[in-house]
Amino acid sequence: MTGKFRSIRNKASSAAFIVLLLAVWQAVSSAGLIPKFMLPSPVDVIFAFAGDFGELMSNAGTTLSEAFIGLGIAVALAFALAFLMDRFDFLYRALYPVLIISQTVPPVAIAPLLVLWMGYGISPKITLVVIVCFFPVAVGLLDGYRAADTDTLNLLRAMGATKVQIFRFLKFPSSLGRFFSGLRIAVSYSVVGAVIAEWLGGYSGLGVYMTHVKKSFAFDKMFAVIFLVSVLSLVLMRVVSLAERLAMPYKRTGKNVK
Repeated sequence: MTGKFRSIRNKASSAAFIVLLLAVWQAVSSAGLIPKFMLPSPVDVIFAFAGDFGELMSNAGTTLSEAFIGLGIAVALAFALAFLMDRFDFLYRALYPVLIISQTVPPVAIAPLLVLWMGYGISPKITLVVIVCFFPVAVGLLDGYRAADTDTLNLLRAMGATKVQIFRFLKFPSSLGRFFSGLRIAVSYSVVGAVIAEWLGGYSGLGVYMTHVKKSFAFDKMFAVIFLVSVLSLVLMRVVSLAERLAMPYKRTGKNVK
């Protein structure tokens, strides 16, 4: 009961802070302290969102399609590579530093090259999503495999368990928590990565929509897109959390016992 009350209190505190921030934003904009063409008020953003709702949803469908396809490919590749790196130690030593170095290259720097190589279709968008989503999932899985309980691992080996059985009954279950932690990061990156790729060329999508409204100085619509991208990312992260609860019901039970 105390845990539920604490959770409700934390959510109420967060909601109160957001409401306060919006109120201050509205007051600053209404008072004219910052010109509306530079910082439209929350009310202006809501009206812009409602006015272009149909177009926003159409473009959001394109962006989400790119994000889901790229995320699916990234997760599949992460599972395959993490398994091989855990299975063969020389691959781990050779590839792990490369994975770390790959994260020092900002996606904004990669996106123009992908557009140059692949054109303005869907391919560069999906590729960029794969690049930004692959790392957190792969590292989460790999760390989970290597964090398997040593005593249990030795016991399974002493009982004659095969490597496939060890992976199935020990390493994979022990990696689920870290996998879902990485997946939560990846789903938020997937939407942002798709939007970044669309900035540099395309035919539809939230990034393309943003470039169009930016050229017409419709910054209220720009903020509407930012709001929509944030909401989509939060919803996807929530879906991953629900999937984690379904895949790991024992984790929730353990928290309740405490």
